[in-house]
Amino acid sequence: DFAETMRALGYPRLISMENFRTPNFMLVSEVLLWLVRRYEPQTDIPPDVETEQDRIFFIKAVAQFMATKAHIKLNTKKLYQADGYAVKELLKVTSVLCGAMNTKGGERADGSEEDSSKFKFDLGSKIADLKAARQLASEITSKGASLYDLLGKEVELREARTESIARPLEMNEAEKVTKIAISCVLEEVQKTKDLLNNVALDEANLEAKIDKRKLEVERSQKRLQTLQSVRPAFMDEYEKIEEQLQKQYSVYLEKFLNLTYLEQLLDDHRQTEQEMFEEAANTLRLMQHRLKEEEQLLLETGNNDDSDIEIPEDEGPSSEVEDRQIRKQHPAMETLLQG
Repeated sequence: DFAETMRALGYPRLISMENFRTPNFMLVSEVLLWLVRRYEPQTDIPPDVETEQDRIFFIKAVAQFMATKAHIKLNTKKLYQADGYAVKELLKVTSVLCGAMNTKGGERADGSEEDSSKFKFDLGSKIADLKAARQLASEITSKGASLYDLLGKEVELREARTESIARPLEMNEAEKVTKIAISCVLEEVQKTKDLLNNVALDEANLEAKIDKRKLEVERSQKRLQTLQSVRPAFMDEYEKIEEQLQKQYSVYLEKFLNLTYLEQLLDDHRQTEQEMFEEAANTLRLMQHRLKEEEQLLLETGNNDDSDIEIPEDEGPSSEVEDRQIRKQHPAMETLLQG
């Protein structure tokens, strides 16, 4: 009963009596705090139950609150035991809350409440209630004004009322009015019967449609089963083509990998050639620079020698001899000039 009432009140956790076979003060304190906040959301009871003094203070505060607010007397010793005896004390509070819910109209809290310690405030319903209250207040004022006017006419109407009461009742008029009322009631009954007959016809039509749909569903399921059991004619060819496609894909993948590998090797080879070419060009520039410097030094030394020694008229063979000597001294220059 306790688990069902807590579920009906909207407690977010599942509770069974197995939880109370042994003392479980944490669960009892949680349930007590939830019930107190369910009864009054703005209440301020400290939830600390770590030490013995905190637990005693918590139990006393809950018991005092229930005694003053809800007029429910709780046994603090049984609550502190936190076992099956504590469940009996908790049932006192849950039964009151369930009775309040039933008298209010059977409203139940949603099982997926984000904060179980606060009521949900429906603003739309409150606005509708406010409009209804204003309308009722205006109606009450208008009815009160009309009632005041009628009470003012009571002195004049009292004599007419006593005369009409004292006047003997005419049976013909009463019979006529009764017959009219009976005919009106019979017409309403006939209308209700017609509506019931129409409802029966509609129900029969709906049942016929439902049966027809069921038959169609059964036929469709049988047709689906037959289609699933039958093997298509093109399935063998499809499987062969799929195997060939798998082989072709493997060949394509192998060729693609080989091509990418060869392209990588070619790029590496080109890079090495470019590096070798750049190194050769650099060495050639250095050699040319050195040769130019040596030629410039030779020319300077030759000019100095010419200024000191007289040059004979036949300069051709001597110049050739000097060129040969220079070439003998600098064989590297000759190879570079040939290149």
